[in-house]
Amino acid sequence: MSLKKFGRTGLKVSEVALGTMAFGRWIDESKSAEVLDSALDAGINFIDTADVYGKGTDLGNPQESGQSETILGHLLGARRHRIILATKVHGRVGSEPNDQGQSRYHIIRAVENSLRRLKTDYIDLYQVHRFDKETPLEETLRALDDLVRQGKVRYIGASNYAAWQLAKAHGISAQLGLHRYESNQPEYSLIARGIEQELLPFAASEGLAIIAYSPLGRGVLTGKYQFDQAPPAGSRGAAGEARIKSLLENERNFQIVEGLKPIAARKGWTLAQLALTWVISQPHVTSAILGASSPQNITDSVAKAAEKLTSEELAEIDEITQGVPGSLKTLRETAAGKS
Repeated sequence: MSLKKFGRTGLKVSEVALGTMAFGRWIDESKSAEVLDSALDAGINFIDTADVYGKGTDLGNPQESGQSETILGHLLGARRHRIILATKVHGRVGSEPNDQGQSRYHIIRAVENSLRRLKTDYIDLYQVHRFDKETPLEETLRALDDLVRQGKVRYIGASNYAAWQLAKAHGISAQLGLHRYESNQPEYSLIARGIEQELLPFAASEGLAIIAYSPLGRGVLTGKYQFDQAPPAGSRGAAGEARIKSLLENERNFQIVEGLKPIAARKGWTLAQLALTWVISQPHVTSAILGASSPQNITDSVAKAAEKLTSEELAEIDEITQGVPGSLKTLRETAAGKS
């Protein structure tokens, strides 16, 4: 597993990260341990979680949140020093009015609860889960800066931020002398390429690490779903997850999958291997988060991670997905010129 520099920092992270949304939600601690061991054996040193990950998501009960962090706290133990551990704050984790968001009040309480569940005295990357339009950015950034200065957090990052929101945050951090967001975590895959318009060029310009989530298109790019057919039993699609349902209703997504099959077959790869390797082949993606509910999900998906796609293959894939914005073409040309 290759390591990449984390944005402008000196930190090194694996180009594939382990996403732990399944821990405590779809798989128990024993199964989670198998997944974690498989990830570490594969050379993954970057683990991503959030304080809202757990049974509460499906039960509609925010007080049932936090199982993912708790399980990680039980499992990491003496291996903690080997791990770059990331978690997030924002979502509702209780019934009180201030049990959500990015106010100083909530951030300070949330980080203490995350540290307790994770059984650690520091978090390597603390991320705001999404933009909070109700809280001034100055308040959020000052609270996060305090956590860095206290040693409870090493780096801060954002998730699901637009380029303009990051630019505003960076401007405030520069003006006030605060630690800035060093990363952003957006959705990115062969069927979700919207970040190529503004976010990737911004990241390239500002030295921002990009941590891509859902690189397999929430499972659509693995080929396990078929258009106009019932999702396979036991899948997230069968469970009725709204974001997957919308993808399954878009015929274009399945046209892309059909177009990718000959490339995967020619290389002797699975569709999942092709989709993941495409994401980490992009010049300004730092790491791609691979969610897994079994060890086989890890070993199968990362098997070809070291074999980057050629420029010709990338161009062929771009044509299948209806072309690529000029901004990303420029990024690739720039990256090629530097190598």
